[in-house]
Amino acid sequence: MNKPGTITGQIELVHRLRGGEPITVRAFNLGERLHLRGLYETPLEYSPLVQPAGERGLAMLFRYGVVVVFNLNEAEQKVYLKELKERVDKPYRRHETEDTRVVVSAPAEGVSADGITLSALTLPRLQVVATVLARSVSLAWYEATMAASFDMIEPLARQLDKPRASGRVLKEVLRHIGGTLLVQQKMIGRVEIADKPDILWEQPELERLYAKLEDDYELSERLATLDRKLELIERTAEITLDLVQARRTLRVEWYIVALIVFEVGLTLYEMWVHAQP
Repeated sequence: MNKPGTITGQIELVHRLRGGEPITVRAFNLGERLHLRGLYETPLEYSPLVQPAGERGLAMLFRYGVVVVFNLNEAEQKVYLKELKERVDKPYRRHETEDTRVVVSAPAEGVSADGITLSALTLPRLQVVATVLARSVSLAWYEATMAASFDMIEPLARQLDKPRASGRVLKEVLRHIGGTLLVQQKMIGRVEIADKPDILWEQPELERLYAKLEDDYELSERLATLDRKLELIERTAEITLDLVQARRTLRVEWYIVALIVFEVGLTLYEMWVHAQP
């Protein structure tokens, strides 16, 4: 077979899917990063990397830890994911998945009751579909992570209202907040959900398809919701840090008052001793 990076190879990959039947699609969020080195001979022009998979399927791989498979049955999926396992950096215990089907139905394109409809079965269109699904499962993972963090932070934050909240509570709040803020770095720095996909720079005629799928999967709205939650957590972090600083300042002030009282008492005692006959 020709290499997928060549034009002939790409045509052969699409031919693996032809047949007129709906094509099953599943996206997996496997881990923090997927190492693609060695899977292509020439520099990768744009994401995702396309590979043959199974008997008549394709796989599209994203460096931020997502793989989208087309036309693979359950057994073929297990075999392919097992082959990828050594390339996954910091694999997740829980994998977010997104399932749909691709149906060719000219001229309408977008999400329908049957799945994702395309006007033609071309590799660039399938790459747009894979990009949207990859971003959707990434958002789903961040949403679940954020929800878990909120569940852990809320009861701890309530204890901060108590006048004698322990230092352990403060440390726990800051630890969970720090872990949640790492989500922001990963979401913005790696997945680049808000950025224009690379393939659209090479295939600008597919911008309408991407915009339609982005709207159908509510990528912008979900990202905005996550941003608002992150802002709330950042404010919680600032308030917690201010509270820690205020308590430390108050503690120091009490130490100073105690030292002054001790010194005054010691002076009065010395004066009393010297006044004795």
